[in-house]
Amino acid sequence: MNKPLVMPLFFCLLLGVGMGITHAQSGSSGDNRLEIRQASRLLGGRGFERLLENVILKHQNSLIYCDSAHFYSQENVAKLFGRVKIEDQEDPIVVTSLYAEYDGNTQLAKLRNTVVFKNEGTTLYTDFLDYDRTSGEANYFNKGKVVDSTNVLTSEKGLYQTQLAKITFTDNVVLDNPDYDLRSNILYYYTETKIAETEGITNVESTEGNKLNAKRGSFYDTENKLFKFYDGDVETETSKVYGEILLYDELNQYYEAIENVSIYNKEREIEVFGQEGKYWEESQYSKVYGNALVRKYFEQDTLYMIADTLISQDSEDPDQRFLLAFPNMRMIKSELAGRSDSMSYRYADSTIYLFGDPVMWNNKSQITADSIRILIANQDIDRALLRGNAFAITRDTVTNYNQIKGRKMTGFFIDGNMSKLDVEGNGESLYFALENDTTLRGINKLLCGRIIMHFANNQVSKISHTLKPEASFTPPHMIKDDQKALKGFLWREEERPSMAIINDWRTPKIREENTFNFFDRPDIQLSYPDNDEIQKSLDDPT
Repeated sequence: MNKPLVMPLFFCLLLGVGMGITHAQSGSSGDNRLEIRQASRLLGGRGFERLLENVILKHQNSLIYCDSAHFYSQENVAKLFGRVKIEDQEDPIVVTSLYAEYDGNTQLAKLRNTVVFKNEGTTLYTDFLDYDRTSGEANYFNKGKVVDSTNVLTSEKGLYQTQLAKITFTDNVVLDNPDYDLRSNILYYYTETKIAETEGITNVESTEGNKLNAKRGSFYDTENKLFKFYDGDVETETSKVYGEILLYDELNQYYEAIENVSIYNKEREIEVFGQEGKYWEESQYSKVYGNALVRKYFEQDTLYMIADTLISQDSEDPDQRFLLAFPNMRMIKSELAGRSDSMSYRYADSTIYLFGDPVMWNNKSQITADSIRILIANQDIDRALLRGNAFAITRDTVTNYNQIKGRKMTGFFIDGNMSKLDVEGNGESLYFALENDTTLRGINKLLCGRIIMHFANNQVSKISHTLKPEASFTPPHMIKDDQKALKGFLWREEERPSMAIINDWRTPKIREENTFNFFDRPDIQLSYPDNDEIQKSLDDPT
């Protein structure tokens, strides 16, 4: 009658697990055999042993804890139930879950339900994790979350390569940082340096509302706040910056763009293009060089300007705002064109300053001087002030050149066309008198302290003067070649900029707007329980 009770107890004593006795199975700790170190109770089963309460298994340098286990000694496999914990005595990795399967031969742990994978300061949360202890790789495939001291990252799938301190996130990746949120489909995260690298379309939004986008991936040093975007753009409340390679140093508030650069100031409606560009956000100072191009947008037309280097200073104070272009500056605005070695545009008085052999053209007129100032009013040229060796030339209907020169000269414009030239100091003029705009009647030459030349329909209509002039008239048959030009005359039409020259200098890259943005897709955003909820589930499986 007592045999059925004695025999099970006898086998329990042999196994050393009955009555709370611990026992190590045969085999050295250096092989791949799983060892039973502790269990309060043991029950036999078909092909496995059932370990109950306070279960501890050992595999090489790792200890495995759980509430209960099915141990398949022949297969060297264990199924673990309730408050599972695997910890390595030689490295800092600790992994917990509510269920797991562990293969001692392959050292593969399949952990399910409320998995927490801790490696020093990095913690991974998921419900489905395969952990290969041989390679140190932990792979999740049904949503996961990684938390460290700087960032929170979630994705549909992920691979944590602990030996490389690298995590590869794929499918609907979200990186939450105190200052920025990043979205992508592929992200590589380096747990020691806190550096994130992405592939393909990447979208970032800052807490201030700034937007950073890349079409060909990005680099983000989350601790040092350094960004690098490939085929990227940055948009703030006041500006938008593009570049094939776009760098942003948030701590120093510094932007740098390389290749096919464009910087657009929304408030000033001015856009700058070049090969390389730099921008200091705090001082609002920018520099663009390498076949640089400026477009200043007006309601009626656009001012185009090219030079090797462009420097812009913005400010809340209008007196501190300016734009510099050098060397070999050329510009076009409707019928107005000009060139000089350097140019300065002052926003406070809407004035363009030209230096270094400046020359300007307006319809059939050309003006030159040592320096030229152009005053803009109502988005159009209002006056041109010429100082030092001022010289104005106007070509008439039969290609004669009417000329006027003096120490200084002021040109007045109406609707972008020259209406009057006022010459002061050593004024000289040479005017070809025509009959019916086709027949030459002779040449009028005038020397006077002040000369005023009036224009109508882009032609000289009247010449007036003050003080005592010295005037002469030469009929056509008496005109000699040396009488057709004033000293210093030089018609420079071949230097006049054209849109063909502007486009040859730089044709901005046409950028296709990215129609996909992760922030526009709330349906793909991942959610995951809070860390406290996960820990509560592990502590109380019921």
